[in-house]
This record gives sequence, C-alpha cells and structure tokens, in this order.
Amino acid sequence: MFSWLGTDDRRKKEPEVFQTVSDGLKKLYKTKLLPLEESYKFHEFHSPALEDADFDNKPMVLLVGQYSTGKTSFIRYLLEQDFPGMRIGPEPTTDSFIAVMHGDTEGIIPGNALVVDPKKPFRKLNAFGNAFLNRFVCAQLPNPVLESISVIDTPGILSGEKQRISRGYDFAAVLEWFAERVDRIILLFDAHKLDISDEFSEVIKALKNHEDKIRVVLNKADQIETQQLMRVYGALMWSLGKIVNTPEVIRVYIGSFWSHPLLIPDNRKLFEAEEQDLFKDIQSLPRNAALRKLNDLIKRARLAKVHAYIISSLKKEMPSVFGKENKKKELIGSLGEIYSRIEREHQISPGDFPNLKKMQDQLQAQDLTKFQPLKPKLLEAVDDMLANDIAGLMVLVRQEETQRPNPVVKGGAFDGTLDGPFGHGYGEGAGEGIDEAEWVVSRDKPAYDEIFYTLSPVNGKVTGANAKKEMVKSKLPNTVLGKIWKLADIDKDGMLDDEEFALANHLIKVKLEGHELPSDLPPHLVPPSKRKIPE
Repeated sequence: MFSWLGTDDRRKKEPEVFQTVSDGLKKLYKTKLLPLEESYKFHEFHSPALEDADFDNKPMVLLVGQYSTGKTSFIRYLLEQDFPGMRIGPEPTTDSFIAVMHGDTEGIIPGNALVVDPKKPFRKLNAFGNAFLNRFVCAQLPNPVLESISVIDTPGILSGEKQRISRGYDFAAVLEWFAERVDRIILLFDAHKLDISDEFSEVIKALKNHEDKIRVVLNKADQIETQQLMRVYGALMWSLGKIVNTPEVIRVYIGSFWSHPLLIPDNRKLFEAEEQDLFKDIQSLPRNAALRKLNDLIKRARLAKVHAYIISSLKKEMPSVFGKENKKKELIGSLGEIYSRIEREHQISPGDFPNLKKMQDQLQAQDLTKFQPLKPKLLEAVDDMLANDIAGLMVLVRQEETQRPNPVVKGGAFDGTLDGPFGHGYGEGAGEGIDEAEWVVSRDKPAYDEIFYTLSPVNGKVTGANAKKEMVKSKLPNTVLGKIWKLADIDKDGMLDDEEFALANHLIKVKLEGHELPSDLPPHLVPPSKRKIPE
C-alpha cells in the first residue's frame, strides 16, 4: 500500500495518512472543500455534493448523439454481446439513460432503486425527480470490458417537431451532471444526418468546460463514397466550429462501428487506423482515472472559491431592513460589474467565473439576505488544499502508477485485433512478408543490385560514403536515413554488401510509402546469409 503524510501546521493537527489517491481525495473533499460549498449554497447553484462512490467508481464513457446515430450499436460493438434493455432501430428507440456496468449476473436495476444504492455514483440524480428516474436504468452483465470501464447510453437527441415535445425533465442539465463525472464524452454523428438540431446544440453548450473530455465519432462512414466523405467531414467540422468555442480542433474519428460488412470498402485502411486510435484513447482511461478525478476536484475547488466571493459580495451589498427587493434587482442586473470587481481584487481568471446569464436566473429565486458573509478560514482551508495537499496527492498518483500493473481495457472488440493477421498494420510496411518463406526483399533485389554495382564495391561491399550518395536521393531526413543505416548494417562493419544494400533500399521504400520504421529489425527482414549471425 502507499501512504502520504499531510500536516496542517496552522491548526496543529495530527498527520493524516492516506492509503490511496481515492482515500486522499475523499478526505480532502469532506474536510476542506465541502464546508465551503455548504456555507455558500454551492450545491443549489452548480453541482450536488460528491459522495464516496464518485471517487471510487470506474472510469465512465458517456455517449451522446441524435437518434439513430449508432450509440447503442457502438456499445454492442465494444462489448461484443447484447446487454439488458438494449433496443436498436432507425427510429428513436433508446428512450432511457442506461448505465451499462459490470455485474456477476445479467439484470436491470430501475432508477429509483439505483439512486439509493451507496455503492453506485448516482445517488444525487434523485434531484431530477421521478420523470427522470423512470427513464433511468442500470444494465448489469458479466463482461471483461466492463471490468475496467462503465458506459452510459443516452436517449437519442430529437430534431424537427419531436424536439418540441417535453421530456418531463431537464435533459441538458442531466447530461451536464454526467459530464462532470465521466472520463470521456463521445459525440456520435451519422454521416447521412449532420444537421445539429436546437436540442443537440443546447446539449453541446451544456458540455462547456468539459471540452478536454469530448471526442467526436463520425459513424456509418462506410455508406458514402470517398469524395462525399471529404465533404461530410468538412461540413461536420464547420458545424462544430460554430458551437464549440475552442481554439483547438476537436478530434474526429471516422469509421463504421458495428459488426456488419462495410458497404463501401474503399476507406477500409482509414477506418482501421481511426478505430485503433479511438480504442487506444478509451483503453487509456483506467490508467488516467486518478489524475482525472484529481483534476476535476481542482476545477470544482476553483469554482467553489469564486462562488463564495460572489455570494459574500452580494450579501455585503444587501440592506438589513428596507429596500431589499429593489436592491436585489439592482445587484442581479449589475452582476457583471461584481464579477469584474472580484476578478480585480482577488486576481481570478475570467474563465473561472460561472455563466453570467445562468447565475442571474438562479439568483432570482434566492433570498440574498440569507447568504453568508465572507469566511476567510474556509477559503484558507481550500487555498491550503490547492497549494499543499494536492501536490502531495500528485506524488501519490505517480507512485500508484509505477507500483501497479498498467491497467488497460481488455476484452470485447479491444481484443479482436491484438494478435494475428487481423491486427492493425499486419503484413504492411516493415511487416510485409512476415508469413512468407522467401525473403521479401529478394523481389526487388535485381533492381537494387544494378544500383549497387554502379557504386564501386570493393570486396563485395560499398563504403558508407558511396552508399550515402545513393540513399540521400530518397530526400528523407538524415535522422531517418541514419536509423535505416543502423538497421541495414547487420554486421556493424560500416559498409554494406549487396543484401544489406537491398535491405536499406527496401526500408527506404517502406518509409516513403508512409509506414513507420521498426525499432529493431524483424527476423523476417534479416537477409538469409546473415540469419545465423548473433545480434
């Protein structure tokens, strides 16, 4: 086990022992951040209080998209098995939030039972009422993928007339609640339905401040030709650019995420490469889970501090007896000026402040006279946590990473391409000819031999200087050519014989075709006459 000793010199407390990062986060939240949140009604304005399950739960992936973009099929593709409550169809079929989690037996837990289970991180969802809880279930099943992550399937976002039908609960607010707690948000788009409806636009805006978690999947891309795909990709980036206000370009993965044959297989290699990148991103989630929770706690603490300054400033301005309502309207109207003053007085970044319009709307329903004045001790505790305790936890995060085996998501679709001929890039580039008895370089060796004998070989070998004259014609950088030389000069004598020269040219061709060079020369590329030489 790991331990980290944290002391608070000012209050002369006994040193605290945190066995894990999770224990440390729980203790810091309850003792230092929660009192500040409760004092200034943070939970009524921003986010419900965190519970132990929020710190202990597995990484979660949230799938969001319009109806029939393939969200449920995507989960089915990852798990390689059906899950309880699964419905797939071209019409809006998934009308519930489904938390797909690991369990020893298959079954469904309804929402009302789910929010009273202290082991599940969903207890605070009861604030959204029965209209939501009747549309929320947990599907449990034994699956190796779910041993490492959980997946949240969401109702298809509606468009046209359908989006005017009330769901009975605040859909965007529920997604915002999940967005704060999940590790990855995947927005799915159908290559045939790129229009972003009003409801979808509202949802994406609700995910603001979580852009680092968002990935975009352009699904069903096998159903259109390459030229159309380029246009669709460009249109998607243009649409997203109008809604997601970040200077960075959001990563978009293109593919067809279901187990059916590709309708138009022209872009198969592209789809395989994109799928591999997306899988690597998802597989990294367990490894980065502790760091993500630490990062989210820091973000929450910064917002809680700003919120405390705002609430205490409003309290300070309120009269004690007469004219309360008029003063309240005046303060809410001038909230932007209060933001600016707090920003100047406490050197706070503008990006740390909550949304002005939303805050003004929420303040309308509050009694400003019941707000608390500024309590420096509560703020000092949070400052101490950010300045000292978090740094100690960062050390513990690194210790856990080094002393624990590398956790990655396994099973399901993640295992399908790990080994064997269907692994990504198998038999391509430097892997070409891996299963052949004949040396793959021998196919082009006659052409390479002609060049070799024009370079004035001595005793069957060309010097490095002469070989360089030919190799630089490829226009590859010296760093790449240097690596090719090290791979091709098998006997390390600083010269190349005809087989080594042919190998060097083969590796140049591999690189020019866009493939990566291997770190070590694969056995099937070693020239036949050199295979007995110990390396």
